Amino acid sequence: MIDLHTHSTFSDGSLTPEALVDLACEAGLTAVGLTDHDCTDGHARFMAACAKRGIVGVPGVEISANVERGTLHMLGFFVDGCEAGLRGVLKEIRDGRSLRNERILARLNGLGIELRMDEVAAYAGEDTVGRPHFAEALLAKGAIKTRQEAFDKYLARGRPAYVDRFRLSAEQSIAAIHGAGGLAVLAHPFTLELDDGELAVFAGVLARAGLDGMEAYYSEYTKEQQKKYLKLADDLGLAVSGGSDFHGAMNESIRMGVGFGSLRVPDEALAGLVARRAARTSA
Repeated sequence: MIDLHTHSTFSDGSLTPEALVDLACEAGLTAVGLTDHDCTDGHARFMAACAKRGIVGVPGVEISANVERGTLHMLGFFVDGCEAGLRGVLKEIRDGRSLRNERILARLNGLGIELRMDEVAAYAGEDTVGRPHFAEALLAKGAIKTRQEAFDKYLARGRPAYVDRFRLSAEQSIAAIHGAGGLAVLAHPFTLELDDGELAVFAGVLARAGLDGMEAYYSEYTKEQQKKYLKLADDLGLAVSGGSDFHGAMNESIRMGVGFGSLRVPDEALAGLVARRAARTSA
């Protein structure tokens, strides 16, 4: 069993890369992937910890891409986190987040919530500040009672403190991942908010643009969704991946490897990705 979708303190997770690897070993996983949001800075520590503990490590990234509705995240697996092109676009994305953060803070202050950026940044660890860190700060202030309430009341799209930010297109994300030697995989397709026919068309467009795979196993899927995504990937000739989207204390209901309890990502998924990578490298 494997888990290829996790986040560390270099993103919006609560565990260090080393602690993630320790937890993966305790969970009996044979492989684990680190896919921090728009950041590869945790790779060196993560891979060193994997080597020390004798578990297969997959260095990855999760890139937020632009889409007309819903949310589009692109996973990159086996990326060279030091490759200049990828690092450049990730920096551009993070710089856009910093500008957005200043605007979010101004909006919250305008709503009568007394909050400083240093109070928010205290929850970010090594990561660039993001909305989950605002949620933590609001919770600590007593402005809301749960982290989810922070999004429902202030931070989600359409709420009074929401501010959009710079994103790459899906095609640009794929190109950046390929440029760093990685595989581009569409994460949790249901967040695109497309019906089955629309998703098939959209995924087909991405496949022609070089998409390598689809996240067919995920904590929040129903059995029907998992079956649907497995079939769509097969129809399009895509590899499949899967993971819990583990964030630690940021979402305590999702556990490493098993998600809400029923997630099982087979080892064969990693084998398929490795084969896809070999085919891309030799092409």
